Amino acid sequence: MMKTPESVEIVEVSARDGIQNEQTILSVDTKLALIERAIAAGVRRLEVTSFVNPARVPQMADADVLASRLPRGAARYIGLALNQRGFDRAVAARLDEVNFVIVASDTFSQRNQGMSTQSGIAAWAEVAQAARGRIGTGVTIGAAFGCPFEGEVPLARLMRVVEGVMAQAPDEIALADTIGVATPRDVTERVGALRAAFPQVRLRLHFHNTRNTGIANAWAGLMAGAQVLDASLGGVGGCPFAPRATGNIATEDLVYLLDRSGVRTGLDLAGCIAAADWLEAQLGHAVPGQVMKAGGFPAPRAA
Repeated sequence: MMKTPESVEIVEVSARDGIQNEQTILSVDTKLALIERAIAAGVRRLEVTSFVNPARVPQMADADVLASRLPRGAARYIGLALNQRGFDRAVAARLDEVNFVIVASDTFSQRNQGMSTQSGIAAWAEVAQAARGRIGTGVTIGAAFGCPFEGEVPLARLMRVVEGVMAQAPDEIALADTIGVATPRDVTERVGALRAAFPQVRLRLHFHNTRNTGIANAWAGLMAGAQVLDASLGGVGGCPFAPRATGNIATEDLVYLLDRSGVRTGLDLAGCIAAADWLEAQLGHAVPGQVMKAGGFPAPRAA
């Protein structure tokens, strides 16, 4: 167990993971407005789109157009890719980073990207070679804490996947609780194992709040040595290929926790709440975030 860190980086994922499962297709202008509101709230690194088959994820059909209109220089932009074609599109779009996904279980990997886990690792090796000197790289290991089809993902299985990824070391590696099954004990164990094996790698965590453990898991991950946490304004999110997977941890909820705990994020809580309220209006339905409903504390004094 580490002492409480002084700061942590938050990656905003609402423009990608947050809206990818929404039935309401947002326009490019609306997505750009979301990104601009997140930047105005202090976010400096965002996952903005995924370069995937639009027939499978219609919300991401405008990825190339969106990338061409991003406000450059305001933040670092990440695009998600599942294969070589997605990587090529991310490079052509002049994004700052590509986030390549490998799923820890074979069944989910087949459902998510039509290949086995080992084939995903082989695809990453090719992408890693092509990326050098051209674009920053991250690898997210999906279903790192559990699979919707196979159930438990043993720690030994996860570490074999991590070792395969680290043979072509990315700039950053992320463990994703894609279906929200992790508990703080799981997080402490898995982050600790990864840290022990590869202490030099930058570690990012991605939690879904499906079973209401996401914020607790984020804190556990931070205390175990993670440097980066993903979050989504309003707690929106979900995976089209994971049954019953719900939203990410809410950015404003995470910022409230960290601010009150003395951990710097660089994000403005009021700005995050305003952006979450705005996103809820665009989607046309209530979103899961809690702090956007309750407000910060102490509450601002009335004028």
